[in-house]
Amino acid sequence: MHLFFTPDLNGNHYTLNETESKHCVRVLRLNEGDKIQLVDGKGSFFEAVIVAAHPKACQVEITDAQHGVGKRDFRLHIAIGPTKSIDRFEWFLEKTTEIGIDEITPLLCRYSERKSIKPARPGNIITSAMKQSLKAYRPVLNEMTSFRDFVSQDFDGGKYIAHCGPAERKLFSHILPKGKDALILIGPEGDFSPEEIQLALNNGFHPVSLGESRLRTETAGVVACHTVNLINELK
Repeated sequence: MHLFFTPDLNGNHYTLNETESKHCVRVLRLNEGDKIQLVDGKGSFFEAVIVAAHPKACQVEITDAQHGVGKRDFRLHIAIGPTKSIDRFEWFLEKTTEIGIDEITPLLCRYSERKSIKPARPGNIITSAMKQSLKAYRPVLNEMTSFRDFVSQDFDGGKYIAHCGPAERKLFSHILPKGKDALILIGPEGDFSPEEIQLALNNGFHPVSLGESRLRTETAGVVACHTVNLINELK
């Protein structure tokens, strides 16, 4: 059944936005009486039937709803220095959304080669990956934040920084507790500066390693995401 994103759904009747309407009517050639599925990105799936197949404002009627689909007992937040190549950062967004992540914050670090992120395209990639992987929850993509401002914020959960510095680091998978919220920092291509690492430690972050291999920024983010999900899936 075809799936459409409806973030502001409220009630038993809904009108798809112009983009989703065009895809529904022009591309998929669906018509009145056809059944579709909706997702609000807040934990709910809906079954619906098309009542007016207009290519700019397709109207549907809700016939069934499921709430809290796939709700987990932990939250994962990854703060990462975006790569110079936006394609690689978008790959990270797509894959972590497919695996399972709740929040992403681009970090502006000392060695960052990318200083800004335009939210429209990354947001669309997250939405597409959510729909493709049948996730009921859409990850939050925050605005780019300076490293210093970010690490000084409160967080109710485990805080970790993955870096390649000489300081002693424990393997992330060995110290990550199950069922607890996690926030992990991933550095840009040039890694975190020594001053940034120390600032994170001073703010309660635990230094961790993601393994023996030296990973690209986007790969490290995906490995961290997979590690958290795997640990929480183990019996």
